[in-house]
Amino acid sequence: MPKWKDLKRFCDADGWECYKSTDHYFYRKRMPDGTIKRTKVSRGSGEIHSHMWKEILKNQLQVSEEYFNKII
Repeated sequence: MPKWKDLKRFCDADGWECYKSTDHYFYRKRMPDGTIKRTKVSRGSGEIHSHMWKEILKNQLQVSEEYFNKII
């Protein structure tokens, strides 16, 4: 499973905007059709639990795990 720092690295490399930095990093990405994808990245150093990771990939990042691994 990826760690939170891997998710942050992905967002930075894939053109996501970090629009707020508090106890978490808040990212957004405007898509060509005008929709906006959003995700929140913990400042923790641990791994992302598998059920949460699947939800992040599907509902927030909306990318495949292969694409994610290619970007990081």
